[in-house]
Amino acid sequence: MRSCYAGMTEPVWRTPAIVQPVLGANAVNSPHLSLRHVLLALAIVFVWGTNFVVIRIGLNALPPLLFASLRFTLVLLPAVFFLPRPQVSWSNLALYGVAVGFGQFGLLFLAMDGMISPGLASLVVQMQVFFTIAISMLRSGERLAAHQIAAFVLALAGMAVIAAHNGHGTTDMGLGLTLAAATGWAISNQAAREAVKANPGLNILAYVVWASLFALPPLYLLSLLREGWPAIENGLAHASLATWAVVLWQSVGNTMFGYGCWAFLLSRYPAATITPMSLLVPVFGFGASALLLGEPLEEWKIAATLLVMGGLAINLLWRRRA
Repeated sequence: MRSCYAGMTEPVWRTPAIVQPVLGANAVNSPHLSLRHVLLALAIVFVWGTNFVVIRIGLNALPPLLFASLRFTLVLLPAVFFLPRPQVSWSNLALYGVAVGFGQFGLLFLAMDGMISPGLASLVVQMQVFFTIAISMLRSGERLAAHQIAAFVLALAGMAVIAAHNGHGTTDMGLGLTLAAATGWAISNQAAREAVKANPGLNILAYVVWASLFALPPLYLLSLLREGWPAIENGLAHASLATWAVVLWQSVGNTMFGYGCWAFLLSRYPAATITPMSLLVPVFGFGASALLLGEPLEEWKIAATLLVMGGLAINLLWRRRA
């Protein structure tokens, strides 16, 4: 059975057996997710949602751009020595690497370094859903169905409830940087989708790993220019085992698993079907904050969760009449 990292020849890089059952074998190209792919998408957004708490922990020890640089360094090394370069253009690899590396995570880490709260960041970055669909419509001619528009409106109502109760936890610069990060995520979504469409047998893990080669130069350069060598040296010198565990989780859990399998799903379903699943990220984000940081779950948060889940249910379960 093929996984989202199909085509690998080195045993160490094969998808663990626990992951393989939720992955399909062939391109689906259906507007409706299979149960296995629903479970995979839920696993991805759970990792992404809880990651905002992990990012906050990492930023307590490392400057933001250095943190992002180390994340993608561990994605690239040592995997790049074991995985052959994917058969896609260098320009596509570069676009994905810069968009997801600097565009998404570099800017997101900057914003979360005191300019926006983790919970609100998990919400605002979900604007990538709409940016992704807009880019996809321009590139491939996809169109939204009426029920999908209704689903988006309902989910947006849930996001609005969250925003109304968290507006004090951000700055104009924080919002701007997070929206820019959402744009970077959307661009990387489209780049990955087009890469797999052009090469259905593409090794997604190799794609993510090799694209990281292009994420590193702008991240390290801007870290040096903005944060300075003394801050970089101090951050590395005082990094604890817990700090390195956070960095490792960023590279393996979020990038290799999360973004590799997200690209797998985007290659097999319309963007309008997959991207709304990420609207659950704020739900998991607030839940993780409650469990790990002691943030209370007020009634308005429960109401927002129900609105978002309702929108997702419409988008995923609606069936057109023959």
